[in-house]
This record gives sequence, structure tokens and C-alpha cells, in this order.
Amino acid sequence: MNKYDLEERLIDFAVLIIEIINEMPKTKSGTTMSGQIVRSGTSAALNYGEAQSAESKNDFIHKMKLVLKELRETFVALKIIHKANIYKNENKIIRAKDENNELISIFVKSIETAKQNLHS
Repeated sequence: MNKYDLEERLIDFAVLIIEIINEMPKTKSGTTMSGQIVRSGTSAALNYGEAQSAESKNDFIHKMKLVLKELRETFVALKIIHKANIYKNENKIIRAKDENNELISIFVKSIETAKQNLHS
């Protein structure tokens, strides 16, 4: 997968997160969790954009780790939203969790590869 495909996946994921939060109930828990997930869920794409302009290999790895951190935070938030039934469309929640999990795997591997390339 090239960096532009990955960027598009992250943007599509951010849009899915926005769709989910726009459908969440306007309850205290819905508002709190939607605020949380919109920040972390969209931040992954934004931080990935920053990683593409990294000033060094170490800076690139650091920024990729930030993407991974945001993706993991989003995954936990999605699990909470799912378990607490704070959603209108379960299909979107499941799709988001699946895509989130795949993105986490991609970034774990990418960071491992970048670290190996740094030391070789």
C-alpha cells in the first residue's frame, strides 16, 4: 500500500467517525464520547499528514507513533460506545472498529519497518 492510499484510508476513517458522532444521541454520555472520538479519530489522518513531512527518520517514527496512539485511543472509545449502546447505526460502529483494527495493524508494522530501516 502506498502512502497516498493509506492517507485516503485515514481520511475515509475520519469521515466515518464524523458520521458516527453526528448520529450519536445528544445525551451527556453521547456528547462526551462524541467529543472524545472526533478528536482522536480525525487526529490520526492529520498526524499522518505531518509524518509525511518529517524532518528526520526519528521524527517520522515519532509522528507515526502518534498516529498509532490516536488509533488505539479511538478503538477503545469505539468499544465503549458499542458496549454502552450510544449509537444509532450499529453497522457503522462495527465497520469503524474493523477498519480501526486494520489501521492499527498497518501502523504497528510500519513503525517496526521504519525502526529496522533506521538501524540498518
